[in-house]
Amino acid sequence: MIRKIALLLAGLMLALPLMGQTTLNGAGASFPNPIYSKWFSEYNKLHSDVQVNYQSLGSGAGIRQVISGTVDFGASDGPMTDEQLKEAKARILHIPTVLGAVVPAYNVPGISGEVKFTPEALAGIFLGKISKWNDPAITQPNPGVKFPDQSIIVVHRSDGSGTTYIFTDYLSKVSKEWESTVGKGASPKWPVGLGGKGNEGVAGQVRQLQGSIGYVELIYAVENKITFGSVKNAAGNFVKASLEGVTEAAASAKMPADFRVSITNAPGKTAYPISSFTWLLIPEQSKDAKKGKILNEFLNWMVTDGQKMTAQLSYAPLPQNVAEQVKVAIKQVH
Repeated sequence: MIRKIALLLAGLMLALPLMGQTTLNGAGASFPNPIYSKWFSEYNKLHSDVQVNYQSLGSGAGIRQVISGTVDFGASDGPMTDEQLKEAKARILHIPTVLGAVVPAYNVPGISGEVKFTPEALAGIFLGKISKWNDPAITQPNPGVKFPDQSIIVVHRSDGSGTTYIFTDYLSKVSKEWESTVGKGASPKWPVGLGGKGNEGVAGQVRQLQGSIGYVELIYAVENKITFGSVKNAAGNFVKASLEGVTEAAASAKMPADFRVSITNAPGKTAYPISSFTWLLIPEQSKDAKKGKILNEFLNWMVTDGQKMTAQLSYAPLPQNVAEQVKVAIKQVH
């Protein structure tokens, strides 16, 4: 009898933290999912009563769900439009979290080194106008590299994607034809190619298909051991994605009060041209006051301690001046 009571008491003690546990539900961008997963796990170790359930569904889904109020927060690599912000049931704040890079990842037989891509070549490939790996637009910037006479298989995102928004925002800045025929957006009408769901899906397709090229967030290329190329920047230099190159791209940005800014094709000798901030989409006032308080506390941790974890996952931390602006903005979350 005494043993049964002891077991019952032990069970109740174990259940107490769970009874007081709060779960925050979020959805959106796959671009920052590796760092978000790390943060949510580390924060839970510090605060066992806080669980974060994040679904990496793509930025389009994150925006839709935060507008409808079915999640506590969303996430996107492309800022919400004015129209989308008006649709939301609460005022939505864009909170920058980290900086990342979108890279041209490829799988070309016999080519294991770094391929140099001009803006014209990337636009031409994704427009379907450059269809062979030995096209002069690819071979000329890469003297000494023997490209095969092989068709290019273009891989793009099939879901509404912030990674796509970043990539098409870049292409719209460097190609008038792209800007006028396809434009920038999370779900453009692709002229050519196969679709993959999430950064994970595109990385998987590129890894499997010989002759393929796609665009993925840097960490997905690194983790999947997929070769990726350098891109000619606005200063005329070929730059391979790095934390330093992403940081330089951000350095030139004039940050607006609402943090909705584009840093693709930024000036700077070593600026990587397909760089971007990524944002958490936070309702200024949560439906649940307790969740609003937890979100406020998490965001303050994210912009301080959380930033120290970015480099190990190939993201660049927020510039110090931006981090200070973010701390002020977080005060509105309740």
